Amino acid sequence: MKLLKPKFWDYSGISLWSILLLPLSITYLFVIWIIRILSVLKKYEKKPYPIICVGNIYLGGTGKTPLAIEIFNIVTSLGNNPVFVKKYYDYLKDEIEMLKETGSIFATSAREDGIAQSIKYNHDVIILDDGFQDFTIRPNFSILCFNSKQLIGNGFVIPSGPLREPLSAVFRADCIFINGEKNKKTLEFEEKILRNIRKKKLHLFYSKYKIKNIEKFKDKNITAFAGIGNPKNFFDLLIENKLKLKKTYSFPDHHNYSQKDFDKIFGDKSTKIVTTKKDYYRMNSEQKKYCDYIDVDLEIENKKEFERLIKEYI
Repeated sequence: MKLLKPKFWDYSGISLWSILLLPLSITYLFVIWIIRILSVLKKYEKKPYPIICVGNIYLGGTGKTPLAIEIFNIVTSLGNNPVFVKKYYDYLKDEIEMLKETGSIFATSAREDGIAQSIKYNHDVIILDDGFQDFTIRPNFSILCFNSKQLIGNGFVIPSGPLREPLSAVFRADCIFINGEKNKKTLEFEEKILRNIRKKKLHLFYSKYKIKNIEKFKDKNITAFAGIGNPKNFFDLLIENKLKLKKTYSFPDHHNYSQKDFDKIFGDKSTKIVTTKKDYYRMNSEQKKYCDYIDVDLEIENKKEFERLIKEYI
């Protein structure tokens, strides 16, 4: 979804806007409930191969795509022939291109069509990048992603807050991934989840980003820009890695950059201009000449345990 998140979405308390928009949130939840009921009533055909769903309930910026790529690599190392399946939207071309760089992908108007094509071409593990809210599909293993800085924001569903579903949706998940630092806030969040999930075991992992090409940017003054779910998280990553960040520019998620944008960004010629790899994929060849991107690896804490879990489910 292309949007620049309103600040009140991540307030710890209740804001006036959250209250005013609550009737729309209730209407949205009712629509989701109807869609889910209709999906449950529809006859389900069991798939011959396992489906791993990497999703979220917080709208954007939770690290789904990097985790999906890491899972693809793990599954490949286990001797399987995985494939990505993603619902096609024109504004998601950046994510589709990132996935293509790793392996095969079917981006279709309906995920069921992508799954059918995957099976036809003899892929034996299907990885859904997003799709937790697609009730027509029943994954074998569902992962919900959160970022340690935002977690669930103000806790309201859209448009009162940043959630696609209430936190109770974790009942449908098998695994939780928190991207970022383990701290008092995340430990309290863990307790909140686990206290309310008693009927099933919920696996929990932490991950973090490591900059692969950091040597290119050390000792340089940097101007950074990003059009992702949470641009501040990207800027914080640069600061945490002791890069000399001088200016930042935030844009809506999946933003298509115009010449006017670049005139503003490139105003200071004395700095190195950097962005995310995802943003870089959305630029034309001329725009790419004037900036570079930060390339990252996703590091999973207790990765061996996660690999064992993936192996068990597939």
